[in-house]
Amino acid sequence: MPPRIVTLTVNPAVDLATTAESVQPGHKIRTFDERYDPGGGGINVARVVSELGGQALALFASGGVTGRFIEEMLTVAKVPWQAVPIRNACRISVTVHDQSNGLEYRFVPRGPQLAASDCTNILEALRQVDADWIVASGSLAPGMPADFYGEVANIVVGRGAQFALDTSGPPLAASLERGISLLKPSLSEFESIVGRKVRDLPSQMAEAKRLVQSGAAGMIALTLGAQGAIVATADQVIHSPAIAVSEKTGVGAGDSFLAGLVLGLAERRPLEDALRLALACGAAAVQNVGTAAVRRAAVDALLADTIGQVTQSPRPAV
Repeated sequence: MPPRIVTLTVNPAVDLATTAESVQPGHKIRTFDERYDPGGGGINVARVVSELGGQALALFASGGVTGRFIEEMLTVAKVPWQAVPIRNACRISVTVHDQSNGLEYRFVPRGPQLAASDCTNILEALRQVDADWIVASGSLAPGMPADFYGEVANIVVGRGAQFALDTSGPPLAASLERGISLLKPSLSEFESIVGRKVRDLPSQMAEAKRLVQSGAAGMIALTLGAQGAIVATADQVIHSPAIAVSEKTGVGAGDSFLAGLVLGLAERRPLEDALRLALACGAAAVQNVGTAAVRRAAVDALLADTIGQVTQSPRPAV
């Protein structure tokens, strides 16, 4: 039986991507080429895993007509899902591409206020699902305690499953050393953990390995944008540059990377191959308009073009 990957999204969104000739203050901005996607970190991960043929379940908080729209879009996309009802409506995020300058503007609400009972219901639903990997990705909604993902980690570790986490700020800090199997920070999130700027590759590799050895997480995947990514375990560190593609959006690229990496690890691929798959998924996501709009054929093509490009990097002194 293939490994089952359950993703958790506590602050999902209806993602609207659209285009305008020019974005100017004080004017009515006419948009066109609208595209709607079910969004939120964990939902994006589940969509990509499903697209790649993996067994995924998107578990998420759902409220209001926007929540029902997310459910409908996942059903149409044939992504298995389970909703935990909440009182207030899910948020709507908007990304506008400005044709006049090529810039992308992103408007992301904080999300609905969640009650303590909502948090309890989400955790109880998580206790009931069967999974080999549980992936929590995205921000917490207003009203949720900063250590919520730490509580998630306790549940996952207690059940003997693997736990991957992608978040930021206080929820990230409160989750360290709680049994995380895989932590995926961006550079700014990584530096917030380290407590200083770490801008050269050897230092990034050394700090990533040090964090793993300190018990912060079992594995760290540090995404570096155009510079690629680093994956560190207790006894090895590998790095690969990003795959060069024409970029249309950055929305969902990190979640797509995480989906590829978790799927590769869940299928017990060598670490280098899992990283190649992750980078191909991230590159496929930025090539298309919309959120995590990854297609399996594009990932396969990118993988075919990058055979042998992921190499073991020299181990930094620690």
